[in-house]
Amino acid sequence: MEALTLKDLFHFSDEELPKVKLRFHVWEGSVDFTKSHYLADKEHVNNWNIFYNPEGKNYFRVGEIVLNFIKVGYNKWLLTTVKEITEQLPVTSGKSYEGKVREEFAAYSDRLIIDFKVGISTVRYFERSAKDVVIRELLPTPWTGDEFPGYDNIRLSYYQLESIFRLQKQDWLTALGNQKAVYLLTDKQTGKHYVGSATSDSGMLLSRWQSYVNNGHGGNKELRQLVKEQGFDYIKANFQYSLLENYNGKVDDHHILARESWWKETLRSRDFGYNAN
Repeated sequence: MEALTLKDLFHFSDEELPKVKLRFHVWEGSVDFTKSHYLADKEHVNNWNIFYNPEGKNYFRVGEIVLNFIKVGYNKWLLTTVKEITEQLPVTSGKSYEGKVREEFAAYSDRLIIDFKVGISTVRYFERSAKDVVIRELLPTPWTGDEFPGYDNIRLSYYQLESIFRLQKQDWLTALGNQKAVYLLTDKQTGKHYVGSATSDSGMLLSRWQSYVNNGHGGNKELRQLVKEQGFDYIKANFQYSLLENYNGKVDDHHILARESWWKETLRSRDFGYNAN
C-alpha cells in the first residue's frame, strides 16, 4: 500500500496552494525540550512561536496559510494548528503576525504525526514539499505527550511530569501509583542531584512526584531553600526526574531506604547535592 502524504489530507484551491507554507519547530536542539515547551504552553506555541520572525527575516505575508509542526521524535513531527495570516505587525524581531484558525483542518491538530527530514530550512512551501511528507499516524485522541515508556526509560522535565497529572494520563498514573522506588532529581543548571525514595509511608511514587509538581520541593529541606532563594520557576526550568531503582509494592520499606542511602553515598549527593541527610 502506498504511503499517504500531506497532499492526500489537505486540499487547497489553486489560488491558495502557492500561499501555503509548512513551519517546523525544535527548540534548544532538543526533542525533549520541544515537547516540554509545547506541553507547558500550547497557546504560546500556536499564537506566538508560529508567527515569530528573527531580525532580518520575513517568513510570511498576509493571506498565507501556515501548517505548524513541532518535533516529537526522530524525523517525527506533530501538527499543532493551521492558521491563515490576517495581519502583519510592525515588529522586526518577535511575533510579527496575527492569524485565524482554519477550522476545516482543526480535527488534525494535535493528532496528525508526519515523517519528514527537515534539514536547514524550517519554513517550506507546501507545494514543493508535501509530496515528500509522509503521514505516519492520525491519533484517535489529541497528543498529550509520550506514552509510558517502561520504568527503565523514565526521564522527565518538570513540564512533562506536570502534564501527566494535569491531563490525567492514566497509563502513567497507574504505573507510578503501583511502585516504590529510589528516584533521582537532577538540577541541569548546576549538575547537583537529589536522591529520594518512595515507600508505603510516603504514598508510593505517584504521591511523592505529585508533591514536587505542587510546590517544587516536596518538603525536602535543601530543595525548599532553593525554591525560597531562586523561585519555583527555577525548578520548572531546570529540574529533571528519573528512576534509579523501582520495586513493586510488596518490597519492604527498609530495603528501599537502605538502597536510597547507598545511592546518596555513590552520587555524593549529601556532599555536593541537595540531600541534607
